[in-house]
Amino acid sequence: MEMVNALGRRKSAVARIFVTEGTGKITINKKDLLEYFPSSILQYVVKQPLMKLDVVEKYDIKVNLDGGGYTGQSQALRLAIARALVKINPEDKKALRSEGFLTRDAREVERKKPGQPKARRRFQFSKR
Repeated sequence: MEMVNALGRRKSAVARIFVTEGTGKITINKKDLLEYFPSSILQYVVKQPLMKLDVVEKYDIKVNLDGGGYTGQSQALRLAIARALVKINPEDKKALRSEGFLTRDAREVERKKPGQPKARRRFQFSKR
């Protein structure tokens, strides 16, 4: 198997991944997965597509993560991994789609408007 690459985005986070056959090692920005995401919940989110298809120990994944916070980054990485797995084996698409791993979450932060403290919050109204 040759190297397969994919892209995942969430909020302002961008994950570019390169998948090769290997032993299940996930390297993010030259750090190990356990070091980059100390939270077990975020590690679980990243591995969800691999666990669904039972291929956790089959592929080595090298990741370039940029932008956003840790939650957005982990979800961007999950999308990228799911897309790469579909490129490797198109028959897996139905299983990953049913779990929602191939859907790009398009929600972005709404911009702050002038004359208001936040995007939708207004200053307190005073009648008198």
